[in-house]
Amino acid sequence: MAAETYDVIVIGAGPGGYVAAIRAAQLGLKTCIVEREHMGGICLNWGCIPTKALLRSSEVFHLMERAKDFGLKAENIGYDLDAVVKRSRGVAKQLSSGIGHLMKKNKIAVVMGEASIPAKGKVSVKTDKGTQELAGKHIVLATGARARELPGLEADGDLVWTYKHALQPVRMPKKLLVIGSGAIGIEFASFYNTLGADTTVVEVMDRVLPVEDAEISAFAKKAFVKQGMKIMEKAMVKQLDRGKGKVTAHIEVGGKVEKHDFDTVISAVGIVGNVEGLGLEELGVKVDRTHVVTDEYCRTGVDGLFAIGDIAGAPWLAHKASHEGVMVAELIAGKHAHPVKPESIAGCTYCQPQVASVGYTEAKAKELGYDIKVGRFPFIGNGKAIALGEAEGMVKTIFDAKTGELLGAHMVGAEVTELIQGYVVGRQLETTEEDLMNTVFPHPTLSEMMHESVLDAYDRVIHM
Repeated sequence: MAAETYDVIVIGAGPGGYVAAIRAAQLGLKTCIVEREHMGGICLNWGCIPTKALLRSSEVFHLMERAKDFGLKAENIGYDLDAVVKRSRGVAKQLSSGIGHLMKKNKIAVVMGEASIPAKGKVSVKTDKGTQELAGKHIVLATGARARELPGLEADGDLVWTYKHALQPVRMPKKLLVIGSGAIGIEFASFYNTLGADTTVVEVMDRVLPVEDAEISAFAKKAFVKQGMKIMEKAMVKQLDRGKGKVTAHIEVGGKVEKHDFDTVISAVGIVGNVEGLGLEELGVKVDRTHVVTDEYCRTGVDGLFAIGDIAGAPWLAHKASHEGVMVAELIAGKHAHPVKPESIAGCTYCQPQVASVGYTEAKAKELGYDIKVGRFPFIGNGKAIALGEAEGMVKTIFDAKTGELLGAHMVGAEVTELIQGYVVGRQLETTEEDLMNTVFPHPTLSEMMHESVLDAYDRVIHM
């Protein structure tokens, strides 16, 4: 049987792949997408979305515990962990099925199975019914990534978990160790700590949330500790001794090894790209530390073969993958494509308090040689934040002192993941401090802090 021929074949139906397929179909290209497990990929099924559903439940639980602060009465407050998880899985299922609908709407062929690329322009898919051969003028790799597992710290699903196990817990941890304080680790730490787990976070770097601005990391750490978390920085888990119902962690800190007992460990020490079994080496694709090497347009160097999203390297964010998917589809269709600028992509962490940022940190801006102006504004100076009962947080902005260019913006506090987009748009439009200062922000809103932070950078702050 002759192989079905397409203009574009996308391998992987995560937020990079399915968006690439939709945009390609919109541009009139005959498109096929191959997925081995779930439509929507890790993000919709085991990452971004279900974790936010869990965190929303813990946020509401936290508010219920604070009912008295708002003049309300709530007695015998509790939670049903199974029901919390069931809601999270339901949200994921709803969105995953929605992706299937979008494929039908856009007339995109869907093939469920394991794909490989035996030759240039050829895709072979192992399905439940056998092997299906496809041919495509252009192939887009969007196979994503999976949790990194370190030797001796491998997950077993019982005592030691990955993010997948943490999303469907077999029990509520009583004494929890989280290894790694990036977005994944700190979000799970926040969720379980809020529900009552005695939580310890171990970070090998010198601070939690190490990719964030140092001042924001320090503020977040102070909040976590206030909530009861134990934070161990410049520390490394060297060994896990697994016993009956407990794990003894050997943690090296300050040149000495300490032993601590836990009933549950979550390992969140990064990700590795899904590059195996695709036939990339035979095609001449360069792979560096499990990630495909590409140019700014996601081209692999092999004619007609692109790589987008997590498999193509940092930043490992769903919105970066989606933008790359659109860009590649438009490039294939002969349109003017806009390459992704990593420094203009926002990062969001949905812990309590939330953290969000875009652009350069203060340290990075100085390292690059900029003469900078820095503005700060605290949540305690904002009327809406006080009214919400969320007066802990800050907004920090960094400008080029010579040109007024917004170099970076960093936030910690309630709903900052929804606020950061204002600064993202500002950077995209090459906004200066004058543009932002002359913008009228609505009152009363949390967004007024964004304005005040800009004013503070130029010694014009009003409410502080």
